[in-house]
Amino acid sequence: MVMLHRRFSAAETGAAMVEAAIAMPLLLTLLLGFVDFGYAFYQWNAANKAVQAGARLAQISSPVASGLLLEAKTPSNSLDVGKAVPANTYNYICTANAAGTVSCTCGTGATCQNLTASQAAFDFIFSGSSSRAGMHSFLPMLTRSQVQIQYQASGLGYWTRPDGPVPTITVSIVNHQFQFFFLGGLLGFNNITMPSMLSTVTGEDLKSTWP
Repeated sequence: MVMLHRRFSAAETGAAMVEAAIAMPLLLTLLLGFVDFGYAFYQWNAANKAVQAGARLAQISSPVASGLLLEAKTPSNSLDVGKAVPANTYNYICTANAAGTVSCTCGTGATCQNLTASQAAFDFIFSGSSSRAGMHSFLPMLTRSQVQIQYQASGLGYWTRPDGPVPTITVSIVNHQFQFFFLGGLLGFNNITMPSMLSTVTGEDLKSTWP
């Protein structure tokens, strides 16, 4: 009986299978975690590219804030004609609701003459056209409600400037979610809100719209 007990305690038959059964779930979780976080990094890079592309389109096309074209043309004081437009004289912040309908508000401390928003201009920046890639082209998971476009007086340009105002344009992505596939299913990970990102440029020709 003693010899049988010693042989049984020294036997390693099936040990490798038990070790593999313990280790495989951990290794699989690590492997799929690397895949998921690699995909999250891809989404981060795509979002950065999307705000850069959106800012460029906003820089060279008709403004989403239609009232912006009235700024720098009609100063409240006629004696200001030809003078520089002070920084933050106007500050239009344009966003879309869940249905994708855009509207504009006026930032703190600024005066906005007309808060009318152009849906076509917003859609152009978001979707692009047949010849220009929009934000959605770089980040297909992006929704209109996650895009914010701001036109703020930069201190450049002057009242009654023939080519229109020279705003600082900031295109942002807010409340966008990192999507997890494997970790969400295996470990119940919820999607994580991506930190807001933005791209800022100075307006060029806001009178024209690209095809």
